[in-house]
Amino acid sequence: MRAAVLHEIGQEKLEVLDDVEAVGFGPGKVKLRIRATGLCHSDVSAMSGVLPQPAPFIPGHEGAGEVVDVGDGVTGLSAGDRVLVCWLPACGECPSCKRGQTQLCLAGFMNAGTPNFKRPGGDVFGFAGTGTFTEEVVVGAGCAVPIPDDVPFEIAALIGCGVTTGLGAAINTAQVEAGSSVAVIGCGGVGISTIQGARVQGAAQIVAVDPVASRREAALRFGATEAVAPDELADAKQRITGGEGFDYVFEVVGKSATARTAYETTRRGGTLCVVGAGAMDDTFQVNMFELFFDEKRILPSMYGGGDVLRSYERAIALWRAGRIDLESMITHRVRLDGINDALDQMRTGEALRTCIEL
Repeated sequence: MRAAVLHEIGQEKLEVLDDVEAVGFGPGKVKLRIRATGLCHSDVSAMSGVLPQPAPFIPGHEGAGEVVDVGDGVTGLSAGDRVLVCWLPACGECPSCKRGQTQLCLAGFMNAGTPNFKRPGGDVFGFAGTGTFTEEVVVGAGCAVPIPDDVPFEIAALIGCGVTTGLGAAINTAQVEAGSSVAVIGCGGVGISTIQGARVQGAAQIVAVDPVASRREAALRFGATEAVAPDELADAKQRITGGEGFDYVFEVVGKSATARTAYETTRRGGTLCVVGAGAMDDTFQVNMFELFFDEKRILPSMYGGGDVLRSYERAIALWRAGRIDLESMITHRVRLDGINDALDQMRTGEALRTCIEL
């Protein structure tokens, strides 16, 4: 079958090959035929080495498709079912799951160290234990979440990561209050979803911050009340909040420099929500006096900060009701052969979300 493979960490291009085989099918597993997958910035981060991932590997974790086969012991799924891929399935048994913090379950991360593909030259890993830049993939049954018939594959794919992450940051983690002021730093697919979440929550002012003009323009269409370049943020803070700072600031870039800017843009007693996934050697610093004196809440948000299955259901309900716009987030569509063009469009900021159709 065909798949896009990264041979070594640090390479910028993927090679589309037709000699890849999905392996590992057996008890507790399902084989999926991928129909659509989104290109998420985490895929690029794994390719560059910012996020840890063994190579060679097949990127992609934001996918949807159909069940081809189910292994022994799998219940609730049958061949032909339409599903989205959950890259962080909950085991239901660990302490995090029992506390209701299923987004912190580590069971899914354990899958990342087990190859689920092979080529004549050897094993190939799937990013985050999945790997959706491929025609077929074998995953644990918990990674395959049934979707209603009225949800297109490309919409389901977005809900599988970016939409859930952004909406959840605003709704679950920060719990944005109606009438509040919000700034969102970084307006790619996750940032746009965060803006939509803040709008759903009833924020009065939502300032989108991004260096790319097309992304600022898009942010206004998705609910931002104002969009500024990074060097205009200080002025916006002064104009909108009288210099006090925003009630909520979301860092959706994954860098300590922007996290520090976000901290300084948050009012005393306000909330800084860190959504971007950054590198292990990039350290965010605050001094002990300001940490105590300013009483700013620093809240990381992992995969939307809540039960992902409930978050999927909520996203679908909001989409059906017209409260969030998911179709317009897909600015580019390519076949698998166009994956490297899609990567370039993401790196330059031209694309919000690219749908790869398989």
